[in-house]
Amino acid sequence: MLVGAGGTALASETRGPDGPTGHPVVATTGWANDRRVWSPMVDDLAATHSVTTWDLRGHGDSEAPAPGEYTRAHALGDLTAVLDHAGRPAVLMGHSLGGYLSLAHAVDHPDDVAGLVLVATGPGFRKAEARDQWNASVRASMEKLDLPVGTDELSMHTDAHVIDHLADIEVPVLVLLGEHDVRFAASASLFERDLNVRETVVVPDMGHMVHVKAPTECAAAVCRFLAGL
Repeated sequence: MLVGAGGTALASETRGPDGPTGHPVVATTGWANDRRVWSPMVDDLAATHSVTTWDLRGHGDSEAPAPGEYTRAHALGDLTAVLDHAGRPAVLMGHSLGGYLSLAHAVDHPDDVAGLVLVATGPGFRKAEARDQWNASVRASMEKLDLPVGTDELSMHTDAHVIDHLADIEVPVLVLLGEHDVRFAASASLFERDLNVRETVVVPDMGHMVHVKAPTECAAAVCRFLAGL
């Protein structure tokens, strides 16, 4: 177990080849997922790179702290703890919320990041009304899920910090998206405009869980990206 923000215990797993590798990869899940969703991709990536997967607080095998300890600051503090373990600079790979956290870390700590892999990810919202609509949808989803009380706060948006500072991120970026993930298609276009996107891969016939449903295609794209860093 790693020790995250406020002393919360975080479950993680690191796989990779013996001997020197390229930049370490830190894979962060989306909300309501656990680190096992990365397993099929890691089977391929770990042949050439050290890959660390981890569970968000209140998810998987990580500790579930008290309500009120699931703020964005807590989540980013946890990601920092994972980087302390994995090494810097790292390639941050994230799905959905995990991609947003990766972007936020790249904005605030650019020297920690060698590259970004954004899987079905958005940068947040500039308008308060859009944030309110997103947060309402998270609360509605929370009612249907068996998650510890308070974990919905991890997925809430409270400001426009990341989207307002996208252009400050200079590292190479890979964007992965399912063809039918309409909700995040606009974000992919925004990334191509504001980020140093090396490649955008749209996987046919896939939705939001593209990395789970098409791990071979996603891993191949990530391996190409890593080879070019």
